[in-house]
Amino acid sequence: MKTTYLAGVAAAALMAAPAMAENWTMTSTWPSSLELIEIDRKFVELANAMIPDEDLTIEFFEGGALVPAGEVFGAVESGTIQAGADWPGYWAGRDAAFSPLATTASLFNAVDYVNWIKGWGGAELYSEIYGQFGMVYLPYGVTNNESGFRTVDKPIRTTDDLQGMRLRLSGLEQGRLLEKLGGSQVSMAGGEIYQSLERGVIDGAEFSTPNVDLSGGFDQVTQYWSTPGWHQSSSVFGVMINQAAWDALSPETQEMLRIAADATMLWSLANTEKRATEAYQAFQDAGIEITRLDDATLENIQNMANETIVEVACENPNSAKVYASMLTYLQDYGKWRDASAPFNLGRTPAGPDLAAIEECAQ
Repeated sequence: MKTTYLAGVAAAALMAAPAMAENWTMTSTWPSSLELIEIDRKFVELANAMIPDEDLTIEFFEGGALVPAGEVFGAVESGTIQAGADWPGYWAGRDAAFSPLATTASLFNAVDYVNWIKGWGGAELYSEIYGQFGMVYLPYGVTNNESGFRTVDKPIRTTDDLQGMRLRLSGLEQGRLLEKLGGSQVSMAGGEIYQSLERGVIDGAEFSTPNVDLSGGFDQVTQYWSTPGWHQSSSVFGVMINQAAWDALSPETQEMLRIAADATMLWSLANTEKRATEAYQAFQDAGIEITRLDDATLENIQNMANETIVEVACENPNSAKVYASMLTYLQDYGKWRDASAPFNLGRTPAGPDLAAIEECAQ
């Protein structure tokens, strides 16, 4: 009888004992010198404020402090760290579908990404693609179109000016499109761009929105700025979470992380647009010559971007699946967006051939 009683007391104690607190290590692909890291910090700040310490604490490190930026994916995949902030396009070498999950050439704007992620099935595709690598993904940052190309001593006023230029550019589709326009893609990390421009290793570069470009000091090493950023009409950022680390959390803690991600996404859009406006003025004040490609040129780029997207999508079923979902959203939302123009959100682009991409997604 005594043994039975003691066993019952032990069982009750175990049931009453709180779960062990989870302590996560999270790093970024961005160094502290680049303003994009503020989106990552905002997510960590909100998550740590919302989630009790006895459930989860996230310790955040800037890019390069734990592993090189290019190795963050592998570190999360292997479980070396529990979470890593990223821009999905950096992993297009692992699967081309990461490219449209990160950005598009002349297609989505920031609101399109938010609509698609939250209302048209986009979130499920992030989960599916990252899930193939043993990770959960929470999109938590979005920015509108990037600045465009910044050049050292040769302005880009028309696409003819791209001929023979060596330009730092991220993105699978973006690189192919640039080559069709006569330029040459040079890949390098954001932290290497300043010195490469200063030393003449490259003729020019794109990187991010005006505020992020300003934080990179590009006003000091370039004279010209060609807008708009047709190569990346918007960008998405988020956090990769090791599946085992995610599974160790309670459903309540998982939901709080999702809420923190949603709140960070809203903040990122408004904050970036405000900061980009301020940075635009700062580039003007620095004497940078700012030009804009004309509408006819942008229409030609759109057509070439459409061709390139179909080419890339049809090389990879996952990529085709993502693009088919995005284009279905554009067709669906376009009915209401166009009917309520000019008071609705953005534009409905004359995008790629949905039927051709759907066939490749089979």
